[in-house]
Amino acid sequence: MKDNQLRPFHLAIPVSNLDEAREFYGNLLGLAEGRSSSHWIDYNFFGHQLVCHLSQTTNQIINNVDGKEIPVPHFGIVLSWEQFEDFSQSLADKKINFIIEPYLRFKDKPGEQLTMFLKDPFGNAIEFKAFKNDKDLFKAL
Repeated sequence: MKDNQLRPFHLAIPVSNLDEAREFYGNLLGLAEGRSSSHWIDYNFFGHQLVCHLSQTTNQIINNVDGKEIPVPHFGIVLSWEQFEDFSQSLADKKINFIIEPYLRFKDKPGEQLTMFLKDPFGNAIEFKAFKNDKDLFKAL
């Protein structure tokens, strides 16, 4: 891809209850709600479009990364270091149930990052991360 201008992504995920989705994504995570209908809700996921569609949830598998059991599939966002620290603290203050609590991964290696995982009420896994150096986003270990 030649154009280096970052464009917002669009991701649709399954949820089984829109009221619970509003509670989790809107109230707990603090995401702004956009358009919605009786079957879906749009959220501003850090400048990207996340859509919760009323449907059945999917099964997940586990992949071992850095000694942690990473849920697959999952989606997420790369935040700045400061954003990650502030956001992870706000979630901890709300007593969120992390599936992987905030920690430093790949210390002193390419791709050193802060990361944390949680699940929404429908089993969708979400990763929030921040790279020590954003240039390492696609760098091999």
